[in-house]
Amino acid sequence: MSRAGALIQKAIAEWQAAEGVVQAQGHVLRCALAVQEALGYVPREAVGEIARALSVTEAEVAGTLSFYPDLRGRPTGRHVVRVCRGESCIANHAARVVQALTDALQVDLGDTTPGGRFTLEGVYCVGNCAVSPTVMVGERVYGRVTPDDIPYLLEKYR
Repeated sequence: MSRAGALIQKAIAEWQAAEGVVQAQGHVLRCALAVQEALGYVPREAVGEIARALSVTEAEVAGTLSFYPDLRGRPTGRHVVRVCRGESCIANHAARVVQALTDALQVDLGDTTPGGRFTLEGVYCVGNCAVSPTVMVGERVYGRVTPDDIPYLLEKYR
């Protein structure tokens, strides 16, 4: 078994012990989140391990992974930068903020910077509409962000 496979099995076993779940359909999302918490993402090889552990099909696991945007199929940077692309943010020029971020980080939405410091993602509402446009870095929320704010915002995380 590969090192990643062993880590996946360990993450699943720890989750099952903590949750008291042995084999229960309907727990795919929670199990995938536990794997992601342990590894930082849900590797492709985890699909089969999760399916076996929960007695579900690999298709059910793959469907869950593709449905939920917060479940990642590849590693992210140390800091995940999310820019809101919901209606309120778009109406308040979020496209300019996205352009400033892609220029500053030199990556497109969905990509990670060389060296792995930042991953840039678009999200479709963070519930901060009153002070849009909004950018999140990790769990920290920044409102009324302008393109001129981007260098200062990113400097905190370099």
